[in-house]
Amino acid sequence: MPKKTKDNTPVQRLLVPSYILVISKLLTKISPFLASRFAAKLFLTPFKYKLPHREKEMDSNSVQKNVMVPSMNREIVTYEYGQGRKKILLVHGWSGRGTQLARIAQALNDKGYMVISFDAPAHGKAQGKMSMMPFFIKAVHFLDEEYGPFEALVGHSLGGMSALKAISNGLKTKKLVIIGTANNITEITQHFAENMKMNHKVAAKMKKYLDERFNEDMDTLSGARSAENVRIPTLVIHDEKDVDVKVNSAYEIHEALENSELMITSGQGHRRILGNPEVINKTTTFIAAQSL
Repeated sequence: MPKKTKDNTPVQRLLVPSYILVISKLLTKISPFLASRFAAKLFLTPFKYKLPHREKEMDSNSVQKNVMVPSMNREIVTYEYGQGRKKILLVHGWSGRGTQLARIAQALNDKGYMVISFDAPAHGKAQGKMSMMPFFIKAVHFLDEEYGPFEALVGHSLGGMSALKAISNGLKTKKLVIIGTANNITEITQHFAENMKMNHKVAAKMKKYLDERFNEDMDTLSGARSAENVRIPTLVIHDEKDVDVKVNSAYEIHEALENSELMITSGQGHRRILGNPEVINKTTTFIAAQSL
C-alpha cells in the first residue's frame, strides 16, 4: 500500500483482518447488542505487527526486563535506553510498543538523557491478549516509583492520555509532551465503531458495557478532563490530517491545560509524525530548555 494511502487510512483498518470487518457489519444488522460485545472484545485487543526497521536499533541496544506490576497483577516489559542522570519516560500508544518512539528516544540520548519505556500488557513482548488504558496508567505510576522522578513524560496517542491522567492523579514531573493524543472516550468509541463498519448505536452500547465492566465512567479518562488538573508546561503536538485521532482533540486538550504550547503539523498523520525531524527537534528542545 502506498505511503500516502496508509497515512489516510485509520490504523484499525490497516491491521484488522478483512473477515473481522465482514462479521462486524453483519452483527450490526442482526443484533446491535451482540455487535457491541464483539466490538468491546476488539476494542480491548491490541493489534500485533512485526518490529519496524526504524525501531530495531533501540530494541537491540536497550536493557530489557520482564516485570510484574502488582497493582494490576500483569506483566510489562521495560526498556532502559542510553546513559544519563536525568531520565525521560516514553509511553507508547495502543498497539504500539516500548520502541515506538525510537527516534525521539535517540534524540533524547544525544542530549544526555536516559530513556525509560515499556511494553504495556498484551503489547510488544509483554504477555497477554487483552489490555486497556488503566493498565497503561498503572504502569506509568509503577515506573515512576521504580525509576523516577522523571524530568519529563512523552506520550503518543493513548500514551498521551495515560500520561495526562497519571499526572492528574499526582505523578510529579517537570514537563509533558503529548503527540496525537485523543480527548473524549465516547468519541474514540464512535470512531472505532465506524472503522469496524459499525454504527454509533453499537458504540453507545459498547461504551455502556465497558463502563459497567470496569465500574467507572470511561469518560473520566478523557484527555481534556485530565488536563484540567495538569499544571506543568505541556507541549501538545498533532497533525491536522490525523485520521486516527481528529485534530480537534489537540485544541480541546490545549484549551483545558493551564500552561501549554500547541504545535500543529501538516501531512504527518498519526504514526509518521513520530519520526518527523521538526517534531523530534521541538520535543527535545522543549524538554531540555525546561530542565536546565
